[in-house]
Amino acid sequence: MAAAQEDGYRTPPAAVADIVTRAPSPAVSVSPGGDQLLLIQREALPPVADLAKPMEKLAGLRLDAATNDRHRTRSATGLTVQDIASGQTRAVALPADADLSRFTWAKDGSKVVFANTRTDAVDLYVLDTATAAARKVMTGGVNAIFEGPQWLADGSLLVLTIPEGRGAMPVESLTPRGPSIQTATGGKQAQNRTYQDLLENPHDEALFAWMTTSQPVIMSADGRSKRAIGTPRIYTSVTPSPDGRYMLMEWLEKPFSYQVPWSRFPLTSAVYTKDGKLVQTIAQQPLADDLPVQGVVTGRRNIQWHPTEDALLMWVEAQDGGDPRVKTANRDNLLALAAPFTGEARVLARMEDRASGAIGIEGSDDLIAYEYDRDTREIRQTLVDVTGTAAPRQIGIRNSQDAYNDPGSPLLTYSDRGTRVARMVDGKLLLSGLGATPEGYRPFLRRFDLATLQTEELWRNAGEQFEAVVDVLAEDGSTFVTSYESPTNPGNFRLHGGGEARFLTSFPDPHPELTGIKRELVTYKRADGVDLTATLYLPASYKPGDKLPVVVWAYPMEYSDAATAGQNRDSPWRFTRVGGYSPLFFLTQGYAVLDNAAMPVVGADPETVNDSFIEQVVASAKAAIDFTVERGFGDGVRVGVGGHSYGAFMTGHLLAHSDLFRAGIARSGAYNRTLTPFGFQSERRVFWDTPETYYRLSPFMAADKIKEPILFIHGQNDSNQGTFPEQSERMFAAVKGTGGTARLVMLPHEDHGYRGRESVLHTLAEMIDWFDIHVKNAVASAGE
Repeated sequence: MAAAQEDGYRTPPAAVADIVTRAPSPAVSVSPGGDQLLLIQREALPPVADLAKPMEKLAGLRLDAATNDRHRTRSATGLTVQDIASGQTRAVALPADADLSRFTWAKDGSKVVFANTRTDAVDLYVLDTATAAARKVMTGGVNAIFEGPQWLADGSLLVLTIPEGRGAMPVESLTPRGPSIQTATGGKQAQNRTYQDLLENPHDEALFAWMTTSQPVIMSADGRSKRAIGTPRIYTSVTPSPDGRYMLMEWLEKPFSYQVPWSRFPLTSAVYTKDGKLVQTIAQQPLADDLPVQGVVTGRRNIQWHPTEDALLMWVEAQDGGDPRVKTANRDNLLALAAPFTGEARVLARMEDRASGAIGIEGSDDLIAYEYDRDTREIRQTLVDVTGTAAPRQIGIRNSQDAYNDPGSPLLTYSDRGTRVARMVDGKLLLSGLGATPEGYRPFLRRFDLATLQTEELWRNAGEQFEAVVDVLAEDGSTFVTSYESPTNPGNFRLHGGGEARFLTSFPDPHPELTGIKRELVTYKRADGVDLTATLYLPASYKPGDKLPVVVWAYPMEYSDAATAGQNRDSPWRFTRVGGYSPLFFLTQGYAVLDNAAMPVVGADPETVNDSFIEQVVASAKAAIDFTVERGFGDGVRVGVGGHSYGAFMTGHLLAHSDLFRAGIARSGAYNRTLTPFGFQSERRVFWDTPETYYRLSPFMAADKIKEPILFIHGQNDSNQGTFPEQSERMFAAVKGTGGTARLVMLPHEDHGYRGRESVLHTLAEMIDWFDIHVKNAVASAGE
C-alpha cells in the first residue's frame, strides 16, 4: 500500500476483540503465615490515552513527573482478603478509580502496605487483613522510583519520600546554555550496549536529580509518627540490619553520564545508625562507563546484610579486573565485615566463576552461594559457613540450560527478624521446581539434605493437569498451596494436606467459546539430528485430514549442546490461554499454530556460536514445516512465520535466506547489527572484532533478498536495548526500496511490548489480515 497514513485504529474480528478486552483473573498472594490469600483484581488493557501521559526519559528510566514515580499504566484495581481455612472472603473498600501497586506483607501477615496512584501523587495505605480495612497513612509525598515501602522488624515502615521544600520542577530554557559535549580521553575502552532513554543535557541531569532525590522516613503503621533518617540524596536502596540497629544506605553521586543508565552512575554505600548518624562508609564506586562486554565493576559490589546475623555486611569483589575474558581459577571473592565495620573484611569463599547471588538459610548462619560460568553455562551452588571454620562445600552443579536435571530452588520463608531465607527443618531444605521431563513438566516438592546431599521427593504433579507449588504452609512440607490448571481449568489455587486437596479459588474460564482447542506437545528432528520441540494448537473445528494454513511462531535460543537444545520445556496439560496480542488468536480464524517452535543455535564455543545462526534457524524452520506435512494438517505451502524482538530478527533472516514461507510478521525487532556494535543478545564479540559476522547477521544487509511479504510492527516508544524504532523504519525502507512487499505499523506511545487497548486490537487486526491475504489463500508456485 502506498499510503503513508491510514485513518485511525483498526479492530480484529468481533470474537477476537471481545476476548482481548475481558478482565483477567485476580492475582493471588499467600500470607507469610499461610492462613490468608490476598486476591488482587486486575483490569483489562488500559486505553492508549493512559500511555500518552507526559513522560520524562532520564538515565534509562521512564518517569511521570506528575506523580513523581515510574511511568506506568493502571493494572490492579481491587482487593479481597480470603481465609484459607474457612474460605470466607472480605472485600476491601478502596477509593474510586483505584490504581494499586507495591504490595508488601508484614512478616506476621496481619497487615499489607500498598500504594495508590492518583493523577498527581502516590498515596500509601495499610490494610488490616483481619478486618479488611485499608487506612491511608500518607497522602502524597511517596517517592518509590527506586524502592517501595518496606516493613521493619518492629512493625514500623521505612518509606522513601519526596523531600520537603525541594523546590519547583526544573524548567528547560528555550535558549540553550551551550552545546552538549561528551569526551573520550583515549587509553581505555568503553564498550557499552546501545542503551536508550539516557541523559542528554544539563536540564536532563537537573530533572533526574529533582525527581529521584528522596528522604528516608521511618513511620508507624498508622502513619501518626514519622522520623527522617539522614539527609536527602538519590537513594537507590535503604535496608535495615536484621537486628534493627543500622541502615545500609546507597545513593548515586555525580558525575552522571550520557552514555550509560543510572545503574552505572557513581554509587556510595554507607552504614548509618537507625537515628541517622554515619557509622562507616563501605564503598564508593566510580562511574562505570568503561566496563568490558558482560563485565562487572572492580571493588566492593552487591553489598547486602547477612539475613540471619545481627549486623554482618557481605559483598563480592572481582579478582579478574571485572573482565570475563580473563582466564583465572578465582574470578570472584565473597567477603564479610561485622559491626562496627572497621578493619579487614574476611574472605568467606573464593569463587571459580562469577558470583550470581546468595540465599540465607533458616536457623543457620550458612549461605548458599551461586556462581555462573558464562563459557560452560554451568551454575554452581556452594554451602558457605559464614561464622564457623568449615571450608566452603559444593552442593550442586549443572548446566543452566539442562532443564531435565534442574534440582529445584529453595522455598523461602520469613526469619523471626523479617528477612527472607530458605526454609530448613532438621538440616533439610524444601525445594520446588518445574520437573521437566521428555513428556512435559511435572512440578515437584522435595527435601534436600545438606549433609548427605540426598533428595527425597514429597510430592509430584501427576494426572492430566499442570500443578506447581506456590507456597508451603507446614515446616515439614506436609501442607502446601499449588497453582492448578488443566485443559478445562484456566488456573486456580489448591490446598494440599492430609493426603487430600481442595480448591481455594474458582476463577472461571476467560473464554469458554474457545473450549475445544486442541493442544499437544510435539517433537521432531532437524536434518542434523538435533531434536526439536513445539506446542501444536489446532482449532476446535479441526478434523483429521483437514489441510490448514499454518503459523510458525518462534524465538531463537543459543545452546552449548544438542541434548539440552532438544529438551521439552512445556506441559501438555496447561490451559490454552489466549490474550493480548498472542499468535494463538489465529486459531479463531482457522489456522493451525506451531507455537514456541524450537529454533536452537547450537555451538560448544559461545564465542562463535552465532557464526552458523542463519543455517541453523533455516534448518529448524524446514523441519517444522516438514513436520506439519507429515502430521497431515499442513500442506507445506500455506505457512507463515512470525516472532517478537529476537524472533523478529529471526523472521527477517528466514525470509531473506530461504523460500520456506509465504509471508512473515516481525514485531519490535532489530535488523541492522552495526547499530548495536558492542554486542547483542548473547553475542560477546564487538563489531570491530568480527565485522563480517555483524554484517552477515544483519537482515538489513539482505533486504534485497526478501521477496515474500513482511509486516513490520513496532512501538514508537520502544525502550529495549538495540531495538530502536528506527530499526523497523530503516528495514521497511530497505525492503521497499529494493522492490519487496512490506507494511510498516508504528504504534504511538507503545514500548517493546504493547499495552494500550487500541494498540493491541490494531496489532491483531494487522496480523490476521496480513496472513489472510498472503498465507491463507496462497497457492504453490511452479516447481513446489
